[in-house]
Amino acid sequence: MRLLVLGGTEFVGRAVVEAALGRGWDVTVLNRGRHAPVPGTRSLTGDRTAPGGLDALLAGEGWDAVVDTWSAAPRAVHEAARLLRGRARRYVYVSSASVYAWAPPAGYTEDAPLVEGAAPDAERTDYARDKRGGELAAVDAFGADASLLVRAGLILGPYENVGRLPWWLGRIARGGPVLAPGPRDLPLQYVDARDLAAWTLGAVERELSGPYTLISPSGHATMGELLEACVRATGGPAELRWTAPETVLDAGIEPWTQLPVWVPPGTDLHDALHRADVSRAVAAGLRCRPVTETVADTWSWLREIGGTAPQRADRTLKGLDPEVEAKVLAAAGPGMSGTADGTRRV
Repeated sequence: MRLLVLGGTEFVGRAVVEAALGRGWDVTVLNRGRHAPVPGTRSLTGDRTAPGGLDALLAGEGWDAVVDTWSAAPRAVHEAARLLRGRARRYVYVSSASVYAWAPPAGYTEDAPLVEGAAPDAERTDYARDKRGGELAAVDAFGADASLLVRAGLILGPYENVGRLPWWLGRIARGGPVLAPGPRDLPLQYVDARDLAAWTLGAVERELSGPYTLISPSGHATMGELLEACVRATGGPAELRWTAPETVLDAGIEPWTQLPVWVPPGTDLHDALHRADVSRAVAAGLRCRPVTETVADTWSWLREIGGTAPQRADRTLKGLDPEVEAKVLAAAGPGMSGTADGTRRV
């Protein structure tokens, strides 16, 4: 298989490249050259936001498939897809579950109502409308039968440049009492970037098309399993202090951003972010590795790069201020420590 990845050096794009190389595919990447390409790829340089930035794609034999992870102005997807529709057989756009109209109810499927997408040739608007605009651009250029829309939810794993799992690992590695938002058995939905990549390439081989919500089944891991895996991986002297959701919210702590991954149970946020019906993707071959593996491998990668994860400039900083954490823990008192249960943007 001949694969073109637009980007291909960071997080999801890099995971796709490494998975394709592992299958023995011929992989070409196009990017601005700001990061070293994955060894084994054919690397082309171009800025898709600049005039003539895609010219490097006009030479050569073309590709069996294109994978595009773009998440800003849909104009970039529109222009790339139009240029490549005669040079590639299939177009894969890694979209987002954010394209579902807010807030989708628990159990929502790919048939749920969608946001109104930005025009395919529009400049940047907001994340959800831009992602939907990217979907529309891909389908407009390649048609419904030759375009695959991968609507990813929460993505974790090595090379993460959004700051969620790296923040938890860094915080727990520092040790001491850690504010752990309860309940411990809170079901989570996420996908390891490598599992997303493996599923996507399998879908290309099988010539799948249309939209797929791509995250683990709800409850594949719990909040307790995630944080306890972080404690084991880092090996530090951290003490998880499970704290009731009401206590966290009353302290003015923002779910999802200040305490990454976590959102309180029984809310629209939790239904939308952690309770989607992903049976279509599972039936099409989605397999998700254990949370312990995702956490351990992410920690190994962080240590390899010196402990500080890269941070995308277009994503908000994640994490809780240490002073706020200490204040909440002090107010809760020692009774919340140990095993006590303590009962948006994708």
